[in-house]
Amino acid sequence: MFQQILDLSLSSLLLLLTGFYGTILAIQFILDPLRDIPGPLLARFTRFWLFFEIYKGSFERTNIELHRKYGPIVRVAPGEYSIDDFEAARTIYGYSNAFVKAPSYLAFTPPNPKWASLFTDLDPHRHAIQRRKFSAWYSMSSLVGYEPFVNNCSSVLSRRFSEFAKIGETVDMQHFLQCYAFDVIGEITFGNRFGFLDTGDTEGVFAAIDSRIAYGTFVGIFPWIHRFLFPLNPKTGRYKYVFNFTLRQIELRTKALKDPRNVSREGPPDIMTKALLAHEENPLKMTKTDLIVICQSNISAGSDTTAISLSSVFYHLMKNPQSYHRLQSEIDDAATEGRISDFVTFKEAQELPYLQAVIKEALRMHPATGLPLQRIVSPKGATIAGRFIPGNSSVGINPWVAHRNTSVFGLDADTWRPERWLEIEEQGRGGEIEKYFFSFGMGSRSCIGRNISLLEISKLVPQLLRKFDFVLDESEELRSLNRMFVKQQKFRARIIARSEKL
Repeated sequence: MFQQILDLSLSSLLLLLTGFYGTILAIQFILDPLRDIPGPLLARFTRFWLFFEIYKGSFERTNIELHRKYGPIVRVAPGEYSIDDFEAARTIYGYSNAFVKAPSYLAFTPPNPKWASLFTDLDPHRHAIQRRKFSAWYSMSSLVGYEPFVNNCSSVLSRRFSEFAKIGETVDMQHFLQCYAFDVIGEITFGNRFGFLDTGDTEGVFAAIDSRIAYGTFVGIFPWIHRFLFPLNPKTGRYKYVFNFTLRQIELRTKALKDPRNVSREGPPDIMTKALLAHEENPLKMTKTDLIVICQSNISAGSDTTAISLSSVFYHLMKNPQSYHRLQSEIDDAATEGRISDFVTFKEAQELPYLQAVIKEALRMHPATGLPLQRIVSPKGATIAGRFIPGNSSVGINPWVAHRNTSVFGLDADTWRPERWLEIEEQGRGGEIEKYFFSFGMGSRSCIGRNISLLEISKLVPQLLRKFDFVLDESEELRSLNRMFVKQQKFRARIIARSEKL
């Protein structure tokens, strides 16, 4: 009898809670001034729709289709909207009136605000102060001084590719391009390659970074649980592994700098050394925490984004022989005429118009980030894509959505066509198009490391195309997994050495 009463009480309680929740949803729907904005039905009532769609791993494609079905404003969760509108980009990300980052970014960093990076910090004032500390080090005029070290990594990668060419073995292109990008980051940040091009990722750093980004992606959908989940991460877990790896690299570099037997290398000091010198000069302005955070940021984001972009360049060239041969001819002609060096300099690469068009098109077709860059509308609200959006709503533009906008990039926006960038330049529309080009973010929160990535890409692509031919292995379909970054998988190619006269 007691059990029957208990079961009945639990059933009644469940029905009561269900009815209460349903009533709340009904009231929210009635009072919502944006209830007519379209989107998937479940997205109106719960964030779990967004969670499961992102879990599928291809939200960048889903997001594109949502806008094609519903228009420039799409509801993707209660109070959260995906936008595709050229003018809205200035409103959301503009320097003068930029909205603050959404709480979802908090899940990519420890709950303690002192560990916030330039990517995760929600406080615009604090972010501006922190960015000013480092911005000069990431300017292209500063980074070109590191070209010899980029050349060093390019040379090692070329040797590895020569070995594969001799034995006719297919290569996991994405993996080796990430090893290259990671070793370059080692050179620029700590003064030495990590050695991944020689031995592979024996440290397990790539898996740790992937796991960390996946955690941030999913927990960021429900950011309030981050403060409870983060302490449950074991000290040896993936999230803290990258932090500990960074500390080891800082310790090794610090010891090397103190050892009088070490001969200092020519060229500018690495970024860690710059931060260390700034700390010694003014410990309050450049703290030890600042040093750790900037080094960890380079490690966490400095290889993934560049490897994804490089993979996009080589994949689309292999899939489009006409573009491949046109670019290779441009490079060969420049080499024959003495317009490029054996290691192509960044300045020389800028003088190769089709190379720059190919790079931009690769960044357009496959931007590294595949989720909307969410921002919180200021309390007074704002008009976005023709609609007044109340304050504290979340709005964002997905780079994949923006780059498929036919009113900006033409009716063939879904198609690989580098020539569009030559036409844009001829028409004098380059500056206008940049306002809707999201490969490195937008506005004051754009990626501080974009110049490192562009330096690596501009130098490596012509260097490899001079020495090798690449043939796509189509035995398995190329896939990508979207965990904030849209990382290619099963990207394999056969490498053929070209004539030495080139």
